[in-house]
Amino acid sequence: MKAELIKIHPDNPELRKIEKVVDVLRKGGVIIYPTDTIYGLGCDIFNPAAVERVCRIKGMDCEKNNLSFICHDLSHISEYVKSLSTPVFKLMKKTLPGPYTYILNASSKVPKSIAPKRKTVGIRIPDNNIPRLLVEKLGNPIITTSIRDDDEVVEYATDPELIYEKFQNMVDIVIDGGYGKNVASTVVDFTNGEAEVVREGLGDLEPFL
Repeated sequence: MKAELIKIHPDNPELRKIEKVVDVLRKGGVIIYPTDTIYGLGCDIFNPAAVERVCRIKGMDCEKNNLSFICHDLSHISEYVKSLSTPVFKLMKKTLPGPYTYILNASSKVPKSIAPKRKTVGIRIPDNNIPRLLVEKLGNPIITTSIRDDDEVVEYATDPELIYEKFQNMVDIVIDGGYGKNVASTVVDFTNGEAEVVREGLGDLEPFL
């Protein structure tokens, strides 16, 4: 069955369309959606079968996956991490929503399908209304993994119609939220209490440190 291509306005997402996507996520669907960086592939983090499907699409080992997820806001993040020190919280407050992935120590609420053998987790709050609203209406975070590999430069990665052509037989919905970017988020590891940039991406952390 082919995926549905749904056009959603990134500045003022139509609630009816958001609810339609959320309904698919609740039923274990896999979607492709815009972020403030590269288009993402995702599902509800609490649906193990959907998470496994995301891993298969990406060619990842489910036992060793390196999946991050999207939260709606900072208070939402606090549910899924053990603790946030004041300096970490202050930095996140300055930079989020934004093109950053923060690696933090995971709480027991993070499902094993996301972090099967790890005690850390990557969390994002992208500066894009569509994924944040999806998470808010779903009530759960959604997986975020880019639709391309970091070292692969491909034309389809930014154009929603080309994304749809490539993935229409693999996912349930492709959201057209306009052209995406071709640079990934900056990854910041905070598991040892200090900010360590492990991948330079779209976000520049220097002004905030």
